[in-house]
Amino acid sequence: MSDFIMMLKLDFLPLSWLLGTWESDEPGEGTFPTIKPFRYTEKLHFSHVGQPVINFTFNAFHAESNKPLHRECGFIRIEPGTNKVAFIIAQNSGLVEIEEGELTGNQLKLQSQSLGRISFAKEPHVQQIGRVLQLRPDGKLEQTVSMATDNQPLTQHLYITYSRSS
Repeated sequence: MSDFIMMLKLDFLPLSWLLGTWESDEPGEGTFPTIKPFRYTEKLHFSHVGQPVINFTFNAFHAESNKPLHRECGFIRIEPGTNKVAFIIAQNSGLVEIEEGELTGNQLKLQSQSLGRISFAKEPHVQQIGRVLQLRPDGKLEQTVSMATDNQPLTQHLYITYSRSS
């Protein structure tokens, strides 16, 4: 095995708990001061193909109608030799973001560092995102997403738990 492959595996070992497919076991809760509360289901997929990144896709659906709602895809990078992690994300809404934070045990805490959007994005515009992903002792993955917009401070927006399906 080459030194590069060996190093790659060592760098990403702390995130190995994310790898695979996760599906919400109960509908998640979406809230924000300017929208009606909603429930959703979601499927996450994290994969590693030998590059120094983890690929991911997040696909959300309306809990009752199963209508597609939100999509995110991107990459996770680790600064070698540290616990610093970055998510590079593209959303189907036209928002792109870089979230950075730290990995502590089985918990990732991230904050947006850079946001970009298409010129005709719906208002109010997202100004900040916070995300916490953690593997709970019961083996479930938990995600909480907070958001700030032009007219609302950073507020919890999403909460959901997942079970590993593969």
